[in-house]
Amino acid sequence: MPATSARTRAPARRPLFPFLKNPTGPQPRANSLVDVGWGRVLFAHSFGDADGLLSELRAEGADQRDIAMYVVDPHVLLAAAPAELFLDPSHTYRLDLATYRRSRRRPSGFYVRRMSPDLDADAVNRLYALHRMIQVRPEFLAQQTGPDARLLTYFVAEDEETGAVIGTVTGIDHCAAYDDPERGSSLWTLAVDPQTPHPGVGEALIRWLAEHYLTQGCGYMDLSVLHDNAGAIALYEKLGFVRLPVFAVKRRNVINERLFAGPDPAEAMNPYARIIINEARRRGIGVEVMDAEGGLFELRFGGRAVRCRESLTDLTTAVALAICDDKAMTRRIVAAAGVRVPDEVDGRDTAGIRALLDRHGSLVVKPARGEQGRGVAVDLDSLADVEAAIAAAGQHGGRVLVESFHRGEDLRLIVIGFKLVAAAIRRPATVVGNGRDTVRTLIARQSRRREAATSGESAIPLDAETARCVAKAGFGLDDVPAEGVAFAVRKAANLHTGGTIHDVTAMVHPRLVDAAIRVARAIDIPVVGVDFIVPNPTEPDYVFIEANERPGLANHEPQPTAERFIDLLFPLSMPAAAARRARRTDAHAD
Repeated sequence: MPATSARTRAPARRPLFPFLKNPTGPQPRANSLVDVGWGRVLFAHSFGDADGLLSELRAEGADQRDIAMYVVDPHVLLAAAPAELFLDPSHTYRLDLATYRRSRRRPSGFYVRRMSPDLDADAVNRLYALHRMIQVRPEFLAQQTGPDARLLTYFVAEDEETGAVIGTVTGIDHCAAYDDPERGSSLWTLAVDPQTPHPGVGEALIRWLAEHYLTQGCGYMDLSVLHDNAGAIALYEKLGFVRLPVFAVKRRNVINERLFAGPDPAEAMNPYARIIINEARRRGIGVEVMDAEGGLFELRFGGRAVRCRESLTDLTTAVALAICDDKAMTRRIVAAAGVRVPDEVDGRDTAGIRALLDRHGSLVVKPARGEQGRGVAVDLDSLADVEAAIAAAGQHGGRVLVESFHRGEDLRLIVIGFKLVAAAIRRPATVVGNGRDTVRTLIARQSRRREAATSGESAIPLDAETARCVAKAGFGLDDVPAEGVAFAVRKAANLHTGGTIHDVTAMVHPRLVDAAIRVARAIDIPVVGVDFIVPNPTEPDYVFIEANERPGLANHEPQPTAERFIDLLFPLSMPAAAARRARRTDAHAD
């Protein structure tokens, strides 16, 4: 076999941590670690032996998550405490800042800036909670962002129109952390709001942090990413990150349990079943998956077994299910309970439809049975559009209903055990022009982002209803909107057709809460998603739309929907503190 020439031989990999082999040269500060608010990053290669590193890992604080990075010999450390530690299933990637190439494309619809703790702490923690990260005390953030602060750097991405914080990232300067002879840095807690319509937020935050450290004279920027996060890994590799042959080690604790507990029985299930199963397992409740594709599973605890299809359980009666399944019947039942409902006629009543259109100016068409927004058309202001929508809805089988259209926001309220647990505004799928791409391309890109953010549960269909909504916004599917022009491509605010959801639990008006509970009691259903159209969630006005017997609990994080769901099914599994709070709430209600 011919020898490989020097010209074609792959370049030798630069040795990692060269200071370890050169004890007479510059050395890092011994036994170095950094508190980042959610835990500590231990720079393992600055520790002289495994015993010292193990001792520091054992000092992990309550409700914290420490991580030992750059563990060169993980087998030695794990052998010292195999029952306490585990090898983190993450890869470490490095960006060589000397060869980093800046992007000419600037963010569209948002901008990146330094975090202001007084203004942004709650918004940053909201993003952490959405991604099930540990939240950081606001006072800790305030301590790290003074004029002389160099150790930790925080950036946020802000929506130009709404002012909402839609992304955040943290960086550690390794020179400040442990006198790194290689002048490195690292990226941590990258979090992007999955509901944002703006593409490229994560990439912009990564680049902003990298360019910040480049100006500080750093030589590289590292990060840690779970091995199965294919989307993130593809982005990092596109930006020039390469994988390092080093490891991370963590302690076995409740926060890290999913990383070392073995096969997940909910792995093949959708997010709406997974969130319930994960909470059940956390409490020691037995789980048997009966049909992963259908979202069917059984929970067992203390001699009791409850079958669930996502949030629909044995506790919901067949009668309650039948009421929710028939939208016309639902409307009559809740109207009798004093809930405000829209005007409605049968889709076959041509004269009634004409009169309804004359009276309200715009209508809604929906199948009498169905879910996930299939066959629903909203804001139809001509008889021709109404008739076309009726024909389309009829393809889903059964009767078609025509209702008065009411302008406002789509509010979903989750009621569990006749108590409000979460409330959120649902907004229809929206795209933002960039001056380059067609509407069709923008829709496809936003649809891919929604699919990725919801594990395939949300996508924007390219159908006649989408084409109608695009035309109503003044565009064709092959037009190129100007940069920054945002418009809805669907009228119905349904998550399964690309809509987004925004938590308003803390601000929802008490009268809306009361109306939602009246809906649940009228149907006599223990778990229900109640949909209203409201001018503003802080105001008392509303119109009832429908009741969903199988609401998606995963859509309402960080509200404790799965926790309250399991409380309802298995009250004895409730943690002591939560049980005390529930008793106080019940006593106050009485």
